[in-house]
Amino acid sequence: MRPLSLLETRVLGVLVEKAHTVPDSYPLSLNALVGGCNQKTARDPVIEAGDGQVQDAVDALKVLHLVVESSGSRVARYEHNVGRTLALPSASVALLAVLMLRGPQTSAELRASSERLHRFADVSSVEGFLEELAARSEEKGGPLVVKLPRAPGAREARWAHLLSGPIDTSALPAAAADGGDVLAAGEIAALKARQDTMQREIQTLQALVERLYAELGGRRDT
Repeated sequence: MRPLSLLETRVLGVLVEKAHTVPDSYPLSLNALVGGCNQKTARDPVIEAGDGQVQDAVDALKVLHLVVESSGSRVARYEHNVGRTLALPSASVALLAVLMLRGPQTSAELRASSERLHRFADVSSVEGFLEELAARSEEKGGPLVVKLPRAPGAREARWAHLLSGPIDTSALPAAAADGGDVLAAGEIAALKARQDTMQREIQTLQALVERLYAELGGRRDT
């Protein structure tokens, strides 16, 4: 399958999302689909697509059998066909939808964000499905997600979808080579301030001890 454009992935993500969140309105009309694509919340990046652009994306996805048009309605309505076309379980489709709608996410973020699409028992369950998507064989179309290098200041690595093509992970900032947690600038500044305070307190205690010794020594002389 060819790499998908940002708008094509947004259309797919919206169709998967709305199938679960507004089942009474699903399949979606073009107007509802445009609204979902241009939604300001739970979207990264936020886009502003017109009716014609969304229709072109839908038509392109229909050619790939990722979207189908419902029959028997006066207004054209559309539904996704991701699971059947890519031979994926609903849990994997939910994870891909969140990644298409919200951009790269950690396993914990994915579990929280996909709550309304599929309820995962725990984070390890999410990671299990992600690893299956990442290890997908070339015979089945190749990997559909990739684990990104842990970014500086981040404690967990994020995952990204590959429906728009490979991601050059070598161009992304990597975490420290030792694999330890990397502190953000604000955390470093806070630690330095705490260290300075502790040093001042130690100096005050040292001065107090020296004074006490001096006073006790003076009393012994008398």
